[in-house]
Amino acid sequence: MTKVWLITGASRGLGRAIAQRAARAGETVVATARDPRTIADLPHPLRLDVTDQASVHDAVATAIDLHGHIDVLVNNAGHGLVGAVEELADDELRAVWETNVLGVHRVTRAVLPHMRTRGRGHIVQMSSVGGVVGNPGHAAYASSKFALEGLSEALAGEVAPFGIGVTIVEPGPFRTEFAGSSMRYAAPIDAYEATPAGTLRARFADQDGRQPNDPARAADILLDAVDSAEPPLRLPLGPEAVERIGQKLARQREQLDVWAPAARDTAFEAAG
Repeated sequence: MTKVWLITGASRGLGRAIAQRAARAGETVVATARDPRTIADLPHPLRLDVTDQASVHDAVATAIDLHGHIDVLVNNAGHGLVGAVEELADDELRAVWETNVLGVHRVTRAVLPHMRTRGRGHIVQMSSVGGVVGNPGHAAYASSKFALEGLSEALAGEVAPFGIGVTIVEPGPFRTEFAGSSMRYAAPIDAYEATPAGTLRARFADQDGRQPNDPARAADILLDAVDSAEPPLRLPLGPEAVERIGQKLARQREQLDVWAPAARDTAFEAAG
């Protein structure tokens, strides 16, 4: 059965790849971006700025008016910010959260009543390996994606009774504009220059346009996951993401086992 896909941030990167792949598969795609001129070549381009509630409402209403329903929502709009915690200005951190967390929340809230009424639907949350592993120097982005992961895991349990699924996608490095035009940089503090937080700046610049993974393959895997009998709650993409997430979970398990005896010893003791 043909599905209707509403995709935010479709002007480039993984959002564009997903829109193109879904369209080739015969799905009905509603591609959205802040500037619809950047998606004029994609199906049913609409303006949607995730930081603007009126824009979100209008785009969702238009998509439903045009196609009758929305089967799959892909919350892809987002951006990064490089800088150590001490380097981050309040307004810079707030801007990342406004798009990566609150923007996702706005669009999800706008679509959920429709999906609940229909008793089906699927929400794809584009997180990152940075939503599982916090890199020094990428605290703003990691904090937003960690928040997105928690929001989405809770959401999955909330909407499952209504026949709605949730998949959190955790890509590693893909050849998109994320490390280039989509990346922002906080004002540096010299003391961090030679630390892991400082060297991350150079690494992002060096990898732009040279990332090892193909967005088209990510889109293929995502469509297969959404169409599967049991779509996953979490979907790492790329060998780097699989490896780093596996290492993080192994370290957590090891530390949990070491400290479990002490951590369990917290009960009140009866007065002697």
